[in-house]
Amino acid sequence: MKIAVIYNRESQKVINLFGMPNREKYGIKAIGRIVDALERGGHQVIALEGDKDLIDKLEEFMPRVLKGERPGMAFNLSYGIQGQARYTHVPGILEMIGIPYVGSGPLAHSLALDKVVAKMIFQQNGIPTPEFAVLQDPGFVDPDLLYPLIVKPKNEAVSMGIRIVNDQVELREAAGHIFEQFQQPVLVERYIEGREINVGLLGNGEVEAFSPAELVFGEGGPNIYTIDDKKGKSGREIQVRCPAEIPPGLAAEAQEIAKQAFAALGCFDCARVDMRVDENDKPYILEINSLPSLGEHGSYVAAAEAMGLDFPALVNRLVDVASARYFGTPHPPEVKSAGGRDNRTAIFNFLTERRDRIERQIESWVNVASRSEDPVGIGIAYERFASVMSEIGMRPVREFSDGRDVWTWETAAGLDDGTVLVVNLDVPVNPNFGTLNFRRDPEWLYGEGVGSSRAPLVMLEYALRALRHIRRLSKTKIGVVCYADEGRQCIESAEVIERVTSRASRVLVLSAGGANNECILARRGQRRYRLIAEGEPRRLGQRGSHALLTKTLFTKLEEASTLSSRKNRIAVAVGALSTEAFPELLPHRARVGLQMSYPERGAADAIDRTLRRIFRGDGVKWHLAEVSDRPPTHSRANSEAMFAELRQLAEAWEIPLGSESSLLPSASGLVPQSVPVISGFGPSAVDLFTSTEAVSRISLVQRTLLAAQYLAGERA
Repeated sequence: MKIAVIYNRESQKVINLFGMPNREKYGIKAIGRIVDALERGGHQVIALEGDKDLIDKLEEFMPRVLKGERPGMAFNLSYGIQGQARYTHVPGILEMIGIPYVGSGPLAHSLALDKVVAKMIFQQNGIPTPEFAVLQDPGFVDPDLLYPLIVKPKNEAVSMGIRIVNDQVELREAAGHIFEQFQQPVLVERYIEGREINVGLLGNGEVEAFSPAELVFGEGGPNIYTIDDKKGKSGREIQVRCPAEIPPGLAAEAQEIAKQAFAALGCFDCARVDMRVDENDKPYILEINSLPSLGEHGSYVAAAEAMGLDFPALVNRLVDVASARYFGTPHPPEVKSAGGRDNRTAIFNFLTERRDRIERQIESWVNVASRSEDPVGIGIAYERFASVMSEIGMRPVREFSDGRDVWTWETAAGLDDGTVLVVNLDVPVNPNFGTLNFRRDPEWLYGEGVGSSRAPLVMLEYALRALRHIRRLSKTKIGVVCYADEGRQCIESAEVIERVTSRASRVLVLSAGGANNECILARRGQRRYRLIAEGEPRRLGQRGSHALLTKTLFTKLEEASTLSSRKNRIAVAVGALSTEAFPELLPHRARVGLQMSYPERGAADAIDRTLRRIFRGDGVKWHLAEVSDRPPTHSRANSEAMFAELRQLAEAWEIPLGSESSLLPSASGLVPQSVPVISGFGPSAVDLFTSTEAVSRISLVQRTLLAAQYLAGERA
């Protein structure tokens, strides 16, 4: 499980600093011990300060989960940064954003931290606690209590401001100090002369009470545990004796009182209840610490050790009891074997437990440069991908590989009449663009080619790994076609893609999915042209027998653009345009890139003939050459049926899945009409082929899960 250990130590990242500052801190060593213990328990752990950046950091560490996927958990050690009821601040944030956490909720913390309210609740529930009074301001009337008295701030912890007073003078001095230093009312209660014990609690419902621990005070100080004692500044050593050397009946009574207090305040998971025992062995509860210290020498840790829980076991037990409270069981359900009967659950667990690994794999792919015009980079990328395919257990199909632009693999069962997955290895980006490094935020992964190539490659890898995990890969007919000329319009790979897919029963093209979780069932075709126009060189102002080349060219291009028709789903547009000229002369040659998208080849051929009529005559030499022609993906009934199966599976996991048509072409146009094909089955992406290209983190795992379960034949 992902666990974020949240604490307050150094950070003061808030919008404004005001009010009572926090004086409680965990040491770096103590935090490190907790992190180490959790990692030894098999958890993935991060330590975070509980400041205003907490939500963003948690969202990055614990992205949104799938239905049925256990979210990460927070291990709350936070005392807060400032203000009242500081213990409640981080739990309140965690409640709001939906992160489970170890420890009590905001209500219990606020009640426990307000010692007066807590004592009132104890009294109402018949739990013994010393008589008390509250001093509201320095002009207080002396309380009707017998000296000696204990004086302490109303809303503080860890013995801050605590003091024994024996008369009115000492009372006013101690209370004045609290009013000045803590700016809050003062709690005064009868001092119980005797022994001090505490009881640690662990669990919920049937709460487990540790054996009582006793504080043994050294010489040279009051018989109470002061803040100087806790900080090691008092000059004496306070020992913790556990189990306390008290009669069994008293121990049982103290444990029962502790449980009653825990329930009365509504605490969860853990607490430490502090008590004093008078000369008649009668215990009185002083307070309940709803956030017991896990410091190395603390009494809560010592009591746990006396119960047989060493420190790592205690820390991981706290996670277990919190998990039981949130999820009903201490541990996620185990998959009995990789080949177990519940393959859907096995696939789900396999992928969700590897979300971090999947994202790290994408990051490593982003760092592999393989732009469409970079044969060396493509060669490096191929070697990496081929290694992955070999490791998974896919075997190369030499018949359908040219060793340069397209490669094919299949399972041991072969690819004939199976599912063929199509993915591109190259990054189709303008070679003049700078490199876009990998980064992530709570919702998106960014990086060069992350949507147009890298995330689909990793999605494919882990879908196949999931099938191998359940021992279905070698028995399932699957083919993989990987091509490296998407940025060159599939000119070299088209023939192989068409041949391989013609032998399949269905095809999934792992191009990027739509920004709103759509797959693509139909795509327009696209033709690209290179136009070269040559006229006569002229000086500025020189007359000629024909209009200037640029004027004639722009007139022709304007005429070509009028061929666009929304009704007929035809679009004609100018891409790149450049001119050449001799020194001191006007341009005499122009190079233009033209693009046409179309629904049917017949319509494209008609536009082609019109373009060739437009670009002729007027004293200019015209050269119009077709560079590429990517066929459309026609809507087909068998694809609709295939999508219906996928959508039914998606609905079972509450995964959004829609469909749409697209203006952009893809390799799906090369799939024969008789074979069902779905394109855009990769993770949802935005801003493709730009410097802000990104894929959705939740969509990445959703689409990988759908692909794996669909390939495994696991229907809803």
